[in-house]
Amino acid sequence: MVNVWGIHMPESVGPDAIENNYIAIGWHEVGNIFELPADRNAYKDAVTVAYPEMKTGAVPVNAGVLFRYTHEIKAGDLVVFPSKHDRQINIGRFTGNTERGENVELAGNILPHRREVEWLGHFPRGDFSQAALYEIGAIITLFLVKNNTNEFLAKIDPSHKPPQAMDAEETPDDDSVTNFVSKQAEETTHDFVIRKIHAGLSGYEFEHLTAHILECMGYTARVSDKSGDGGVDVIAHTDELGFQPPIIKVQCKRITAQTGEPEVNQLLGTLGEGEFALFVNLGSYSRSARLLERNRAKLRLIDGEQFVELVLEHYNKMSARYRTLIPLRQIYVPDLIDG
Repeated sequence: MVNVWGIHMPESVGPDAIENNYIAIGWHEVGNIFELPADRNAYKDAVTVAYPEMKTGAVPVNAGVLFRYTHEIKAGDLVVFPSKHDRQINIGRFTGNTERGENVELAGNILPHRREVEWLGHFPRGDFSQAALYEIGAIITLFLVKNNTNEFLAKIDPSHKPPQAMDAEETPDDDSVTNFVSKQAEETTHDFVIRKIHAGLSGYEFEHLTAHILECMGYTARVSDKSGDGGVDVIAHTDELGFQPPIIKVQCKRITAQTGEPEVNQLLGTLGEGEFALFVNLGSYSRSARLLERNRAKLRLIDGEQFVELVLEHYNKMSARYRTLIPLRQIYVPDLIDG
């Protein structure tokens, strides 16, 4: 029977994991978890020794993650990895190869325990129901996907049948639940805003929304004519008449998929003296497009995550039309930074 697993990794690790075909977890202080016996108590003992300050209730939760990662995942099992850096749902197949790398550090994260994955597809979050997104927002690092398996696997194998549920997971402690609720509230809001914009606006209307956001930020903005815009959808500037530099040329894409370097280069080709380029979409950008942004001082890329942040920041200034399209109410959640 093929099982479907979900995994969370640090945001900074996601791009490398996708490019180099692996998933990874930390707990490097425990030692080589691939060499521990197939005994849950052995994992609990190892976690207790490595982390003597860990709360008693958290020990079996973390030990269970390590045990499942080492002994329950089999070659041919499937994995669902929601990558926050590009808002994609990545689906892959485990090859069975494992590796314990010493001193493996990436972007400040030490993740020595790797499992090789053959990535089968990368899909926008908007392709999945909110119930499916809730499930892969589980509290712990590694978990079995139980309730929405077919929705994920329909992307790669429409005939696949969901696996039977395995034993219940250990109950996480209060701190883990609090962190989960806070993160879920943030993720749900971002998904909601993007869904509302994508479903409620045409491409041309999205250009007007982008111009409106820029105006809320203090710019003067106008939308180009539908025909003959040459890839420039919005012109923004700091003075009312638009005579003073800098002039910002904006291209808008109402897509939740990934935008590549060629589209970004097309916008750059329209720039003249004293002009800057801003590309806005509801999805993400390829690595080469992001590299281009880092190397071009006059280019800025705004993805779906960042666009939602701008909407939230300037929501009170937005017109009634857009606040009706995107109905939001302020709530308070625990501050994860202050703990």
